[in-house]
Amino acid sequence: MRRMPTYLHRLYQMREEGCVYASCTDLAKYMNIDQIVARKDIAMTGLAGHRRYGYRIDDLIDAILRFVGWDKPLNATLIGAGALGSALLGYPDFIAYNLRIDSVFDIDPLKIGHEIHGHEVYDIQTLAARLKNNPPKIGILCVSNAAAQEAADQLIALDVRYLWNFANVCLNVPENVIVQREVIAGGFAVLAAKIKAVESGERLAED
Repeated sequence: MRRMPTYLHRLYQMREEGCVYASCTDLAKYMNIDQIVARKDIAMTGLAGHRRYGYRIDDLIDAILRFVGWDKPLNATLIGAGALGSALLGYPDFIAYNLRIDSVFDIDPLKIGHEIHGHEVYDIQTLAARLKNNPPKIGILCVSNAAAQEAADQLIALDVRYLWNFANVCLNVPENVIVQREVIAGGFAVLAAKIKAVESGERLAED
């Protein structure tokens, strides 16, 4: 699943370059992975390829979007318009993945009322009033560890059931709430482990 966005990124590039077909060999070479890995990944989408040509790029893009669940728009609200939140607001590929950040909230009076990458920042105190009649599918938490639980509670009270948590803290949520926690230090730990392995002479397995 984690490789699918990279496949999509490359397929969009190839389409812009005028390509009509893409093969698993093309995708594997771009990602520096074994061809059999790419073939198994694409097979999971259920799309059949064409002998000698591979896959029609438009069809493969649609198949991956359906497989991941990005074939329909997913609207979100983002809480915390600091450095990380601002970076997410400026991430252009969300459009390709059908993620729409419809509202942004913060506590900082220097940010409230201003725009960040085309998104107006609202006062967190107005969150319930603004979202109660049309709650988003996803809540994105880019707040401090200390503020994360309260922010999650506010969203859950509005019937938001899917949280993307960038705070380095485990949230206490009801069983029917799904949390995807992103730990930046976790990625760095993996990189550091790879550095250690390579410098000790080990051969890394493919991701």
